[in-house]
Amino acid sequence: MTWAGGVFGSARCVLAPNANLMTLDGTNTWVISEGSHSVVIDPGPPDPGHLAAVRAAALESAGSVDAVLLTHHHLDHSEAAREFAESVGCGVRALDPAYRLGAEGLGAGDVVSVGEVEIRVVATPGHTADSLSFVVPSQRAVLTGDTVLGRGTTVVAHPDGELGAYLDSLDRLHALAQSHEITSIWPGHGPVIEQALPVLDYYITHRHQRLDQVREALLSLGSQASARQITEHVYADVSPILWGAAELSVHAQVAYLRGEARPLHG
Repeated sequence: MTWAGGVFGSARCVLAPNANLMTLDGTNTWVISEGSHSVVIDPGPPDPGHLAAVRAAALESAGSVDAVLLTHHHLDHSEAAREFAESVGCGVRALDPAYRLGAEGLGAGDVVSVGEVEIRVVATPGHTADSLSFVVPSQRAVLTGDTVLGRGTTVVAHPDGELGAYLDSLDRLHALAQSHEITSIWPGHGPVIEQALPVLDYYITHRHQRLDQVREALLSLGSQASARQITEHVYADVSPILWGAAELSVHAQVAYLRGEARPLHG
């Protein structure tokens, strides 16, 4: 079923028109509003119509945009951040200083508090080194960027991404769901996940199953097998169109199994 965004409690999801195999239906730009204040998360690509729709959603709900936050640096999330923030007169906050506008950054444990809007920052590296997730306590929801998708699973974008960190991040989100601090997931791509815990269970199980498959592939194909050979062996259930992205995860999986950071040859 096609995802088109919508309204979820204090949040609006404005879907960017950049659908493709990697972005699913497009990038979800989130507008969190309470009272006269709002925060925009991941403005997405520099598409004038999309940015106008995001601005309209924020101003209609709250009357102002007080901050732009980034879940991570990938262009489908961050490219329009500076342009959008300058147009509404606010800053851009991100973990990576290169993507900030203004002096304020973001890091684990930070709380973004603007009027009645409260957003808590959780470090969730793994997809990328700078990946963050944002908990909205009033909604018991978490915005996960690309760490957890609304449909399918994500890529660990080696070498920037790292599998050990990603598994730790999934455990961190799982603990929040187990303690009922979050019940739903508002992802960076795909539909809202109303029940966070079973999806996080699946993500964790899936990653360990893939690791087992990579171990088997290394035994079957030999330790000198190329990343592409392992990808074709392990990801035979995935369309070959996606093997390029899957190969990034294979590099991350092999590095994790070998306890090293350098990429696999080929």
